Amino acid sequence: MSNTQFFAPGNYRFVPGVFQYSAGVAAEPGFRIERVRFMKFISLAEGFSQIEQVLKAAGRPLTALCACELRSPRPFDEAGFEVFNKEYVGTLARWGLFDGKINPVARSNVCPVIDPPEAPGFYAFSYTVADSSAAPSFVVAGSGEAPEGKGNYKDHIVNLGDISSQGLLNKARFVLGEMENRMRALGFSWSDVTSSQLYTVHNIFPLMAQEIGRRGAMRGGLTWHLNRPPVVDLEFEMDCRGVYFERVLVV
Repeated sequence: MSNTQFFAPGNYRFVPGVFQYSAGVAAEPGFRIERVRFMKFISLAEGFSQIEQVLKAAGRPLTALCACELRSPRPFDEAGFEVFNKEYVGTLARWGLFDGKINPVARSNVCPVIDPPEAPGFYAFSYTVADSSAAPSFVVAGSGEAPEGKGNYKDHIVNLGDISSQGLLNKARFVLGEMENRMRALGFSWSDVTSSQLYTVHNIFPLMAQEIGRRGAMRGGLTWHLNRPPVVDLEFEMDCRGVYFERVLVV
């Protein structure tokens, strides 16, 4: 695709995003994406250590890491989010994934309302492995209801502070549209999705048929996490994936 870039060391292509993450990834032909979810939240340092062990056991380089799913104690303010992101990408730089400007690794980072972690850490991650007969696989990064790369979120949030039914509908429409844009860039659509995840603390039942279901975003069901997006004033976030090999890791 003309609007994707190939990350040769990881055997995947990605949609360029902001410095802390790409907008989505897709395995190159001859490879597939595998997803590993941790049974419990673990710290960033422990998570990266576990990822390194999994990749080594699979005979894959550290650069095969293609997506991270993080959890944080509470939403960040804009300055705090910037500090956290710089800490996070430090490991990616040491692993040869981030060159200081371009980051191929997709990401979501949300904040559980119930039993939140004490510090930011890992929920799941994805990586590429060789498979000559693999079906195409992809992961789309999380997006809230504000465009990326604008310098800040607050000035660009859709219906800032409006959690009425119409406000949430407008937020959902923006986020669903962003999911579709990212999938389209990678060459996919909702019919290719194996899992859709939604993160909000607000009542989304009225939206399920009206907007989410109508678009075909619930073909495999919808996993609703009672989580807040990672930045104060964001209210609605989603991510999605087409991944056929997943497992849970007990550590």
